[in-house]
Amino acid sequence: MEQSSSEKQIRIRKQFDSFCKTILKNEMIDYERARSYRLKHEVSFSELTEGELEQLKTDDEYIVESEMFRVLDYDIEVKDELIGEALKYLPEKKRNVILLSFFMDMSDTEIAKHMNLVRSTIHHHRVSSLQALKKIMEGIRNGEIK
Repeated sequence: MEQSSSEKQIRIRKQFDSFCKTILKNEMIDYERARSYRLKHEVSFSELTEGELEQLKTDDEYIVESEMFRVLDYDIEVKDELIGEALKYLPEKKRNVILLSFFMDMSDTEIAKHMNLVRSTIHHHRVSSLQALKKIMEGIRNGEIK
């Protein structure tokens, strides 16, 4: 027995209605599950104590002036303005020894290999450069060197 056109339409509407209700019910279940998870695992910022907020805090550091030095194949950034300025007054070899030693954490032996020099020469350059840097930095602070 064949259904009439109006009966088919009613049956299709009921099926569609049932389908929509199922979809909405499942969406509600998913929403409630996600909401429950958030309530269990998330906390509003307003509910945090000062100590907890301090742990989440981060400070950005913006370097107004920094000096970049190219030593061998390394770009070395010196963030301290006074040190960067003082390093410019050193001869290139001595400046390179200081930069590799203190900014790249290389040993005298490693620096000697890279620069094709003897380790004792590197040691001498480092010691004399530190003494010269101290004098240069004092001169810059006192306004004697510009």
